[in-house]
Amino acid sequence: MAQILFLVHRAPWPPDRGDRIRSWHLFEALRKIAPVHVAALADNMADAAIATAKLAPLAASVTIIARQTGRVGAMIRALIRNDPASLHLFADAALARQVSTLIADQQITHIVAFSSQMAHYVPADFAGTFIMDFVDVDSAKFESYAAADSRWSLMGWVHRREGHLLAQYEARVAERADASLFVSEAEAALFRDRTGLDRSRVRALDNGIDLHRFSPDGDWTALNASDRGTGPLAVFTGQMDYRPNIDAVTQFATQTVPLIRRDHPTAHFAIVGRAPSADVLALAALPGVTVTGEVPDTRPWLAAADVVVAPLLIARGVQNKLLEAMAMARPVVASSAALEGIDVTRPAQAIAADGAAATAIAVSALFSDPHRAHDIAQAARARMVAHYGWDATLAPLGALLQCEAPPATAPHIEAAA
Repeated sequence: MAQILFLVHRAPWPPDRGDRIRSWHLFEALRKIAPVHVAALADNMADAAIATAKLAPLAASVTIIARQTGRVGAMIRALIRNDPASLHLFADAALARQVSTLIADQQITHIVAFSSQMAHYVPADFAGTFIMDFVDVDSAKFESYAAADSRWSLMGWVHRREGHLLAQYEARVAERADASLFVSEAEAALFRDRTGLDRSRVRALDNGIDLHRFSPDGDWTALNASDRGTGPLAVFTGQMDYRPNIDAVTQFATQTVPLIRRDHPTAHFAIVGRAPSADVLALAALPGVTVTGEVPDTRPWLAAADVVVAPLLIARGVQNKLLEAMAMARPVVASSAALEGIDVTRPAQAIAADGAAATAIAVSALFSDPHRAHDIAQAARARMVAHYGWDATLAPLGALLQCEAPPATAPHIEAAA
């Protein structure tokens, strides 16, 4: 009988950020195919405990270990070994030992590794099926960082080095894997171009959206008037200590909002997301800008938005924030980079705009024309329903794994840590 080992760089619960949203739904899909053993890292002990409690009744076994290595330690080890720092950031000897034990004791037939940082846990002599979900082309992300950095800066050198070494590592992993998956066809095509591998080895497995949770008719509670404020509202949602998000909201708040407020003096911009950096917090001092910090539910803010914006300068894969906004039937104005991985018709279902001036024009036009904004929002919701439900996007997994359906018995809980 098939037994799946699911290796995850960040435990897939709660699904409250981009990587965990995908890994959680991937886990849910995998356990419908065969028993799943989860081996994962967590950012801290509290996260490990929360994820273990959720996954233990659902998985065949669970091992979640709090990550010990920080960025400085990972970089030092990477320099000594001439490796990408990303690998050492997610390296753990205890997890490696547990993976070896699981493979031996549970007769693992399939390994699904989520994010390239987990590929080094797959033994070189593993004889079963190995599926590598890269999600994004991470090396390209670091190359983009390097291009945006000052050429002679320390971080520019760090990012160039990481991009170069990680690209070599990704290619080696893909040569080993039976199939390499990416979050969009655009990412898969980029990787095929970089590695020379064909469509039989490198393919897209799209992200999806929970259409019941993210629905204009969902069970969320509307914002009260004091939180919503008066005047047209633009909203950005995301993890606010993540560099691409920081850069995006900084440009929008400092350059785009003043242009919008020339036509709409009462317009305001809400930055909604956990862990805002000091630079993001400082934006709240600007006219018309609100920084909420972490909120228990982003849906009320999405529902209240007249326009949801994603002016990302650097974007890889599929932006879950945009799938969520469109599923909530909100009109979206986003950069071309942010929309690249999403299969929508522009401008009927979403509007692409690059640069402060073009973005301001697009947002202001929607503020001025609520009927057009409504039509775009409804078309976006219809597109999400037609194409982006998780059951539809993850349907190819069964064929990729070539597994039999699992027996109709309760799972055995092997371990939790």
